[in-house]
Amino acid sequence: MNRHNVLWKRTKPSAHDREFTYRKEQKEVQKSKNEPLLKGVKAPDFSLKDTPDQKVSLSDFLGQPVILAFYPADFSPICGNQMTLYNEILSEFDKYNAQLLGISVDNVWSHLAFAKDRNLHFPLLSDFHPKGSVSKLYNAFREDEGESERALYVIDKKGKIAWGYISPIGINPGAEGILKALENLKAK
Repeated sequence: MNRHNVLWKRTKPSAHDREFTYRKEQKEVQKSKNEPLLKGVKAPDFSLKDTPDQKVSLSDFLGQPVILAFYPADFSPICGNQMTLYNEILSEFDKYNAQLLGISVDNVWSHLAFAKDRNLHFPLLSDFHPKGSVSKLYNAFREDEGESERALYVIDKKGKIAWGYISPIGINPGAEGILKALENLKAK
């Protein structure tokens, strides 16, 4: 019998087993290869469709803070929960006069159905064609999967990056970082 084909069994887990299990669980969280754009950098301008016949540009919001919430896909469980959370706290963002924009590579029709299904009250912008072009500008595109990262940016009223974060793809980043960044802008 080849010694490499033998299955070893333990009667009790050892400390090594617990450490190995912990490390294995940590590896399952898909971390991004990308880093967010640096604070203070001018945010790349863009124009993306939010309906079949209308576009929204970042420059439309100069003079007020903007939250960019890149997400992988409409109708996926984590994305749905993330966008619903932001919708529920829009009044908090309004306190800072901040405009929230959701961005993914899904098409306009998917966004319209997703917004209706989730009763969302902020624009969802389609980075569909050319696929991921804006996501790429913000280091928020997963080339291997062909979808946006789960990335957040707060842009200040002058159009500069005030804060950026790229979350592991399988984790809802919540809103705490966004709210802290908006509070820091208000304090300036």
